[in-house]
Amino acid sequence: MHYPNLINSKLPNVGTTIFTVMSKLAADNNAINLSQGFPDFSCNEELVALVNKYMKAGNNQYAPMAGIIGLREMLAQKTEELYGAKYDPESEITITAGGTQAIYTAISAIIREDDEVIIFEPAYDCYQPAIEMNGGKTIYMQLQAPDYTIDWEKVKRVINHHTKMIIINTPHNPTGSVMSVADMIMLEKIIKGTDIVIISDEVYEHIIFDKQQHQSVARFPILAERSFIISSFGKTYHTTGWKMGYCLAPKNLMTEFRKVHQFLVFSCNTPIQYALMEFLKEKNHYLELGNFYQQKRDYFINLIKGSKFGFIPAAGTYFQLLNYKKLSSEKDTDFAIRLTKEFGLAAIPISVFYHEQEDNHVLRFCFAKKEETLEKAAEILNKI
Repeated sequence: MHYPNLINSKLPNVGTTIFTVMSKLAADNNAINLSQGFPDFSCNEELVALVNKYMKAGNNQYAPMAGIIGLREMLAQKTEELYGAKYDPESEITITAGGTQAIYTAISAIIREDDEVIIFEPAYDCYQPAIEMNGGKTIYMQLQAPDYTIDWEKVKRVINHHTKMIIINTPHNPTGSVMSVADMIMLEKIIKGTDIVIISDEVYEHIIFDKQQHQSVARFPILAERSFIISSFGKTYHTTGWKMGYCLAPKNLMTEFRKVHQFLVFSCNTPIQYALMEFLKEKNHYLELGNFYQQKRDYFINLIKGSKFGFIPAAGTYFQLLNYKKLSSEKDTDFAIRLTKEFGLAAIPISVFYHEQEDNHVLRFCFAKKEETLEKAAEILNKI
């Protein structure tokens, strides 16, 4: 069929995401999939039972646009207990259809034509397309390998009167690094006296290791008063397929966020919101999450410490970076494909998280898996 050329693409350089590509390659080759970031174990049965309970109770119609008030009240209480910050559940918390929707909504609410947005590479792949869709210009700053820290002096030098937003992500996907108190103080100094807005992507807030403390921007009043904080129930409760998240922001920012939110999704899954409201009462489910995943991280890296892969243990998230410099000089995308096809193990090449595909010969492996899955993956890695 002949198709008339009616479309001038708004995202000409965007194709299918690497997560979809590698997961399909894993399925086609019957490979162990440590590429896409999702657990291969079940979520809590009590949580599933609660969803079922609220479905049967008839909570199956639209939730309020901002989310059910009981859930927002629980999140306000949780945020104050963890970070000492007070958010008004009526006007400063909104339930979203996952973290990605919340990020897109926040960018859409603020960014206009020619506004500049600073992001840090390697960067999660949903930031730049959302900036571009809204007419903004992405300013790329590189995290400093091998520990992926921010050079704040370089950030200071690129800020100008066009800079409207800075997007930070801690704990950081894909590198597993975390931002410190010193980082937050430097960010405070840099944005002082400007009208720069912050998006703080904190979806892995509870997955942090080695007795470190998550430095939410909520802990820092100067930052909190100009920040959208994004979080995710999917990462916390092993339910990535439910696509449930939330956004915290001061009232003036949240007012603009909700204007966009209501026309993107209007509202989110009602019975799941009720279930989460009740499940949040059991605080240990999120307070113990760091220990749960640290055991998995430690188990995985102990299994592969005799391999030829190099690594620094991840400080947070459920991703571990491995470099293969001792094994091959081929591009990370080629090595990832060969690892999947020849050895039966799928990972994500890190170069895809850079706009210029910088290649440090590093792959990202998800360790949110059963022990037997990690054992099989480690057996493969040790053989190479």
